[in-house]
Amino acid sequence: MIREASEKDLKGILEIYNDAILSTTAIYAYKIQTLEEKKQWYKEKKRDGYPLLVFEKNNTVVGFATFGPFRNWPAYKYTIEHSIYVHKDYRNQGIATKLMKEIIKIANEREYATIVAGIDASNEISIKMHEKIGFKYSGTVTKAGFKFGKWLDLAFYQLNLAGPKMPLEG
Repeated sequence: MIREASEKDLKGILEIYNDAILSTTAIYAYKIQTLEEKKQWYKEKKRDGYPLLVFEKNNTVVGFATFGPFRNWPAYKYTIEHSIYVHKDYRNQGIATKLMKEIIKIANEREYATIVAGIDASNEISIKMHEKIGFKYSGTVTKAGFKFGKWLDLAFYQLNLAGPKMPLEG
C-alpha cells in the first residue's frame, strides 16, 4: 500500500536511508543520519508542501519516495528532483516503480514540467527502471563523488511532464 508518510514512519524510513548510506552508492554521504535529523527533514517536507510517500507491506515501511526543488533559483520552480529508496530485503519487487508512478502522478497534478533523477552511473537497475518509465538520459557528471575508495559518476535522467498551462515568471 502506498500512502502519505506520518512521523511514526520515520524509524522505518531512517533504517532504509541509513542502509543505503552505509552499503550503496545511491547516496553520496558517509555518515548515517539520526532520528532527529530525519524529523527535521520530515518537518521541512511538510512545511514546504512536498509529498513524502511510503510503501507499506505487512505494517512495515519497505520503501519511500519524495521530491523537492531541483535548484533554489526561481526560474527552476517547475523542475523537481525525486528520491526513491527501497529496503534491501524488498528490492526487485516493483516497489520503486509503483512509488515512481505515484510521484509522477502527483507532479503532474501540481503542474511541474520536469522531474530530474540523479543516479549513480553504476546503478544499472535504477537506470533501467527510470528508462522503462520514460526518463531520458540527460548527461553525466564524471568524478562527482568519492566513496568506498573510488570516484563516482552521477548520471542525470529527466522526465518531461505537461507542465503548467500558463507558466509564470516570478
